[in-house]
Amino acid sequence: MPYNILHQSLFVLRFRYLSSIKSIVRKIYFGVFGMKVGHHTKLPSIRVTWPHQVEIGDNCQLEPDIFFKFDGVWEKGPSICIGNNVFIGANCEFNISKKIIIGDESMIASGCKFIDHNHDTSAILKEHRGRDEEKEIKIGYDVWLGFNVIVLMGVEIGDSAIIAAGSVVTKSVPPHEIWAGIPAKKIGKRV
Repeated sequence: MPYNILHQSLFVLRFRYLSSIKSIVRKIYFGVFGMKVGHHTKLPSIRVTWPHQVEIGDNCQLEPDIFFKFDGVWEKGPSICIGNNVFIGANCEFNISKKIIIGDESMIASGCKFIDHNHDTSAILKEHRGRDEEKEIKIGYDVWLGFNVIVLMGVEIGDSAIIAAGSVVTKSVPPHEIWAGIPAKKIGKRV
């Protein structure tokens, strides 16, 4: 019986209080470098290349090991803009050169990847190739992305759309539609 009480006390201490203190320290640390994190948003262990490029809204829930990668040299930000009440699962990657906007109330499952640029694939020497393509990504209000979804450059996902797990989104998705597959295609309507 005393072992259970000790075990529960350590659990509460570790996951409630210690994680809250670490979150506050991370918010202060990244805030010094320009990251904006909203009220009641806890910041778990994350990786960030340019903190000033990241803006996270209020009441967001982030799981550990998210990678916010602004893929370029220093420039004025933010380029990774996350709305209010957004859930982002573990091991998500934001590989951004231009911009990504995620609307309020959206849910992004673990392992999702967002890539807003494409490299020139010409069969010539690298120094003679053209400039990489960049097009921003827009995720609407109340969008759900399943486990391991990949969203590519120039995609706009409309409000209340759902993308099934493992899908690769290569073109824009209208509001209230359900898409799945590689490449993702419409499979239904959200009611």
